Amino acid sequence: MNMSKLVLEGVGKRYGEGVNTVYALQDVSMRVEAGEFVAVVGPSGSGKSTLLAIAGALLQQSSGNVLINGVDISSFSPAKLAQVRLHQIGFILQSSNLVPYLKTIDQLLLVAELSGTRNRETAVRAEKLLTELGLAHRRDHYPEHLSGGERQRVAIARALMNDPDVILADEPTASLDTTRGKEVVEMLVREAKSRGKAAVMVTHDERMLHLCDRVLRMTDGKLQEVNP
Repeated sequence: MNMSKLVLEGVGKRYGEGVNTVYALQDVSMRVEAGEFVAVVGPSGSGKSTLLAIAGALLQQSSGNVLINGVDISSFSPAKLAQVRLHQIGFILQSSNLVPYLKTIDQLLLVAELSGTRNRETAVRAEKLLTELGLAHRRDHYPEHLSGGERQRVAIARALMNDPDVILADEPTASLDTTRGKEVVEMLVREAKSRGKAAVMVTHDERMLHLCDRVLRMTDGKLQEVNP
């Protein structure tokens, strides 16, 4: 039996108490298989980023369970959650969040350093990722000398460095033109399918939805499948 890479079971997130309670997520369930690329769409403030933060062990849910590779991480300590984020999850955020004093290649190698896996193999992987993302000629540049689109592509390469089981992308094409955005999403799709990863992309970019296996819509903290 195939085990889902990422599972959310009845996940809720609320803020406040009593009459002041605000529900960011309400009874959200989602299952993403190995090799599957899923898009989550919906208006701003509907709960999409909260969903990604909980799926990525950045935010604790108020109810429900989160499983990665069949392991329920809901009761993990902060230290164990940090290890999950470092070894099993690749984040691509709206802002690139690059380290200003590190060159492009070192942004990627830092991930290997933090996870204790820096060696010749990870160095080769870093160079390969930069080449695939059209950044080989920028390997020795600092973030301040990169365009917004280039910084975002560096962030994407960095997210893939630890060969994560789960890829979570929050508006990965926001700062890219149509051509480069399509190339980036196609690369994420290839990464998911060729390496058996579960990938979830939050996006407002309708032009990219045809590349996804499924589309889910978030409305007022509730998630439902969009009919093909």
